Amino acid sequence: MTTAYINRIASSVPPHDVHHSFVAFAETMMPEGIKRSLFRRMVRMSEIEHRFSFLQPIDCGNGRWRDAEGVYETGNFPDTARRMQAFEKFAPQLAACALNKLSLTMEERRSVTHVIVTSCTGLYAPGLDFDIVNHLGLNPSVERTMIGFMGCYAAINALKSAHHIVRSEPDSVILVLSLELCTLHLQETQNLEQMLSFLLFADGCAACLISGKRTGLGIDSFLALRMPDSGHLITWRIRESGFDMFLSGQVPAEISRAMREVGRNITRGEDPLHFDLWAVHPGGRTVLDAVEKGLGLPGDALCHSRDILARFGNMSSATVMFVLENVMRTAAPGQRGCAMSFGPGVTAETMLFHAA
Repeated sequence: MTTAYINRIASSVPPHDVHHSFVAFAETMMPEGIKRSLFRRMVRMSEIEHRFSFLQPIDCGNGRWRDAEGVYETGNFPDTARRMQAFEKFAPQLAACALNKLSLTMEERRSVTHVIVTSCTGLYAPGLDFDIVNHLGLNPSVERTMIGFMGCYAAINALKSAHHIVRSEPDSVILVLSLELCTLHLQETQNLEQMLSFLLFADGCAACLISGKRTGLGIDSFLALRMPDSGHLITWRIRESGFDMFLSGQVPAEISRAMREVGRNITRGEDPLHFDLWAVHPGGRTVLDAVEKGLGLPGDALCHSRDILARFGNMSSATVMFVLENVMRTAAPGQRGCAMSFGPGVTAETMLFHAA
C-alpha cells in the first residue's frame, strides 16, 4: 500500500502584530478590580508574545479603539456580513502568500490533482479553492474539497483525506491549504472567560504538498478520540454579530484526563516516550501542559508547539501545520512522531508519522 508523505509545508501570517494592542483594549473592557487583575494575570501566564491580523489597531484615546480598515470601532462592532466582506477581501491575499512560499515548480503545479481547503472563520463562493486554482494556474479540472467549520482539528482531517487519496490513487498530488482569520470574530464583552478565549486567537495560513514521493514526513495512521459528555465545552456558532466562540476553562482538565486514561490508544499501545517528535496543536499553554502531564512527556517534548504559541498564538486549523513545519526543519530520518489537534466534541484528531 502506498504511503502518503507531507513533502513540504509553507506558512504565512498577516502584517500587523496585534497582541499587545488587544491586551490594552481588553483591559478597558474589564471592570476595575478582580476581573481586570485576573485578566492581567492570565495574560502574563499565556506565554503568547505575538499574534497577527490584517486589521491594524488604532488607539483613539479615552479607552476607545478602532482599526484602519473600519471593521471594529468601540461601541460599534460589525455584523456578520461586514466580517465576511473582510474575510473575502483578505483570505485570498494570505493564501497567495503561503502558496508563493511553497515555491511550486511549473512541473509540480501541472502534477496537482486535488486541492483541499480547511477554514472555519469565513466562507464565500466561488471560494478559496477557486482562488488557489487561479493563483497557481492549476488544471481547471483539479478535484476540489472544502472542509468547513470543523475548528482547530480540521487540518488533521485534511491530511487524513489526502492520505486516503494517495493510498487509492498512488500518482495523486494533493495541495492542502488551511487558512483562518480568527481576529474577524472579536466581540465586545465583559465576560472574562470569553475575553480570555479571544486572547488566544490569531490569523494564519499554511499550505502543504502531499504525494507518494518519499520525502518529508510519512503518514502512518490516524485516530479520532472523542471525550464523552464534553460537547458543550467547545462550541462555534454563526450568529448575527459574527461567529460565536465558546471555549470552557474545563477543557485542559478534560484533555489531561483523556490522555491519562486512553492516551496509549493514540500511540497504538506504545509508551509515548518512544516517540521522538511531537506536533500538538497549541490551543493554549494550559492545553499543552495538559497533554504533557497526561502522557507523561518530558518538559521539552512540546517545544515546537510552545514556540508557535509564543510567536503566533492559536490560528485554529492552521496552527498544527505551523508546528509540523517546525518539526520538519529538525527531524532526522527514521524518527517517529505524533501530531494532534483538539476541537468541538471535545475531540482529539491524531496522526502518527515518521521522518523520511
